[in-house]
Amino acid sequence: MMTVYGDPAAELVLIQPVDKHELEGMEAEVGEIRSLTDHSFCLCAVKVDKWNDELSPWQAPAVFGERGFGGRAEETFEKILKYCKDPDKTYIIGGYSLAGLFALWAATRTEVFGAVAAASPSVWFPDFYQYAEENPIRTKAVYLSLGDKEEKTRNPVMAMVGDNIRKLHEMLKEAGNDTVLEWNPGNHFRDADIRTAKAFAWVMDEVRKNPQI
Repeated sequence: MMTVYGDPAAELVLIQPVDKHELEGMEAEVGEIRSLTDHSFCLCAVKVDKWNDELSPWQAPAVFGERGFGGRAEETFEKILKYCKDPDKTYIIGGYSLAGLFALWAATRTEVFGAVAAASPSVWFPDFYQYAEENPIRTKAVYLSLGDKEEKTRNPVMAMVGDNIRKLHEMLKEAGNDTVLEWNPGNHFRDADIRTAKAFAWVMDEVRKNPQI
């Protein structure tokens, strides 16, 4: 299911995988994006029912709780590509948490996206950084962010998020991407809508400044 916000005729199309909880708060996120930028945009919220399965690029064991990761991101990726057919549009893939990781992974698979907006992405995901080293992100503009308390966790896998996002940011800079790494106050569960709005607003500005994107 896809829910559309903003201007359906806009040239900038934001694609964001969301769960039921995020979908309920999309109006607040859209309002925040509008407060941060004057660009006209259409936001397509693509609902996923099984978050851990539908957004994970490969299978992995549980790192918190009892639910592992089913590795069904390919199915979600193919579904999203069907919404990205208009050559006159610029498509921007983005999201929060595991959806942010999915956005980064999706941008290694195709050049259809003009930018990536990854807010607090789950770059602790097993083997993702190694994957990104071997499979470059194929968009010019990449926004990254993290909460300043996210890496301060007793979970040894999730604690890697800070080092991994710093290394990913450096790798992107060295590759010539237009990129930023923004640190937000708080842990992973603070201000998700605001952080995601900031991510989308930044990449929209980059796209508009650089017509080659």
